[in-house]
Amino acid sequence: MDVRGGALSGRGAALARHAVAPWRDLLDGLDHVLEGRASRLAVVFAGLAVGWWIYVPVHELLHAAGCLAAGGGVERLEIDPLYGAALLSRLFPFVHAGGDYAGRLSGFDTGGSDLVYLATDLAPFALALLPGLWAVRVAVRRGLPFWFGAALPAAFSPWLSLSGDAYEIGSLAVTNLAPWRAQRALLLGDDLILRAQELAALGGAPWGGFLLAAALGLLWAVATTALGSLLAAKLGEPAPVARAR
Repeated sequence: MDVRGGALSGRGAALARHAVAPWRDLLDGLDHVLEGRASRLAVVFAGLAVGWWIYVPVHELLHAAGCLAAGGGVERLEIDPLYGAALLSRLFPFVHAGGDYAGRLSGFDTGGSDLVYLATDLAPFALALLPGLWAVRVAVRRGLPFWFGAALPAAFSPWLSLSGDAYEIGSLAVTNLAPWRAQRALLLGDDLILRAQELAALGGAPWGGFLLAAALGLLWAVATTALGSLLAAKLGEPAPVARAR
């Protein structure tokens, strides 16, 4: 018997389970907290709304914190007034109300360092690791529909960011590869749809680099939530199992 091969196979199966576990957390977890009562769905959505309202400005502030901690500079962070931008602008001079997005770090200086750029991109997703799925699973185990909804934005933030930060992380990697280094200005960005629109208007656009960046962003999202699942399990909160029918 090949013990080493068996161990590797076992690890692969465990990683695969953690890769799909977030969707069990969402679907089976929702089934658990509803307990067959449709009225509880309104409570879940109330929690989701509150969680999202808190998460958006925290996410953007963590982008700024990541940039500053890595040695970069922050000039302008735009947050929609709906998310408390007026109050936050009194606390942080770089916060401005408005912009085309719910929140966006539109002015920052990496000093030319892609490591600072990467730290800026990644910082908010620490919340996807902890509390992340751990908080979702605690809410499921305790039957707390409001807190289940409130924990979802942080836990699933990598997936919510597929057309934004996830693409930017992928494009940052791709533009460090020789075939697409010269197309950095065309490929690098935090808005996948805008990048696609701009590329579509060009002849001979680097679509290969664009698709690779999007694929790497997706792979990063899978890996991040899988790690969140693994950490939650290590802290004693395994993924919920489907309810018996």
